[in-house]
Amino acid sequence: MGLRFKYNLVLITASALGAAAAVGISYSLVKESALRDVEREAQLMRANATAVRSYTLEHIAPLLSDEGDILFQPEAVTSFAARRVFETMTAEFPQYSYKEAALNPLNPADLPTAEEAEMIAQFRADPELAQLSRRIDTDAGPLLMMGAPVTITNPGCLSCHGSVDAAPPAMVDLYGSANGYGWEMGETVGAQIVTVPLPLVIERAKETAAMVAIALAAAFTLVLIVTNILLTRVVIRPVSYLTSMAEKVSLGDFSVPEYTRDTRDEIGSLATSFNRMRRSLDRAMAMLDD
Repeated sequence: MGLRFKYNLVLITASALGAAAAVGISYSLVKESALRDVEREAQLMRANATAVRSYTLEHIAPLLSDEGDILFQPEAVTSFAARRVFETMTAEFPQYSYKEAALNPLNPADLPTAEEAEMIAQFRADPELAQLSRRIDTDAGPLLMMGAPVTITNPGCLSCHGSVDAAPPAMVDLYGSANGYGWEMGETVGAQIVTVPLPLVIERAKETAAMVAIALAAAFTLVLIVTNILLTRVVIRPVSYLTSMAEKVSLGDFSVPEYTRDTRDEIGSLATSFNRMRRSLDRAMAMLDD
């Protein structure tokens, strides 16, 4: 087993162990980072939906209010406008979904699931709570659900959801008078829910970890090549030459020229010592011949 083989074996083993540890740690860290990135993207989407809600309530609904007696325009409903805008974003973010769940909605499709109802209850119990996130398991796989409270802060919301008698007649004709009314100022009536599949987070983490592994493998390969070149020039080649000289001198052949190496490292010291020993042996043999 040569010196080069031993060196490469130790270096490759150490590199493999180091790379495995680095990839494992980076996967864990990148997974957390990917989770935060997904949460930030969801927050941006929710902020966009909130902006659409505010714009609809302040600018669109007043323009359509005069027709409320004979024709109900869903575009005047803040949740409808927010969902429509979010649907246009799914072309770029198809993994995300958006819902405005309410405990007492006009549209039955907005009724909360058990997990969403629990989240709404937490928002109602703690008015200072601004955001919640949790993992839920579904038949389609695990999901990350992020929610923010929908609290009535604008009196304009009560024009439709306050007293049923004050609601637009066309809206009452369309949705009926049983649900979606009786909301009050300052009341948390629901939650904006953004969901994303958790495998998306894991996929991003795996992709990044794979890139880290490739980069480490390339770096270790470069180190292996460079150190082998240096090992050959600095250690193996001089030692091999000195070994060949020692073999010939041991057989009585003193015609081999001395090995000169103008360095102050261990190989240089070895060459100097070997040349001194060779000259001493040469003189000793000469004295014996005399």
